[in-house]
Amino acid sequence: PLGAGPVEADGWLARTLEAFPEQPLGRRFLIRPTHLVPRRVFGRIVLTLDAGIAFGSGEHASTQGCLLALEAVLRNRRPRRLLDLGTGSGILAMAAAKTLRRPVLATDIEPWSVRVTEQNARLNGIPRLVRARLADGWRHRAVRDARPYDLVFANILARPLCAMARSLAQGLAPGGTAILAGLLTR
Repeated sequence: PLGAGPVEADGWLARTLEAFPEQPLGRRFLIRPTHLVPRRVFGRIVLTLDAGIAFGSGEHASTQGCLLALEAVLRNRRPRRLLDLGTGSGILAMAAAKTLRRPVLATDIEPWSVRVTEQNARLNGIPRLVRARLADGWRHRAVRDARPYDLVFANILARPLCAMARSLAQGLAPGGTAILAGLLTR
């Protein structure tokens, strides 16, 4: 039999906040959740955001790998035209925008991801650098019109990555870099 009744809070909120601490990633980045008091950090690019309804809090290995790959790309060159396909929370777009001080087109097929990306860009003081758009990959005019890209992030699932491989190749500038994640070994 089912029943309903009051349940003690038991500190679930404190446990949840403890589970999302500040995360240094690589040599450049620090992901800081909003529940922590902001403090000045030297030598790192701080990305302030929370785990939420849009993918990309920095806790997942695919997001971490993309940030590390961005660091590696930046050792050799400074891309100018930037795209984040399937931006989720906007974490990769924000990392690129803050590091390079260049505009990034950040697209997603989910309206709430576009809203979350816009909110996160404002929170991080870069609303003019991160342009969030509701778009289905390379089909959207804004994505096609801004080609070719020097750097493209796509931290999405394997099937969409495979389906857009040709468009991705056509959308990259000569010598451009695609940072892809979300592929599964199976």
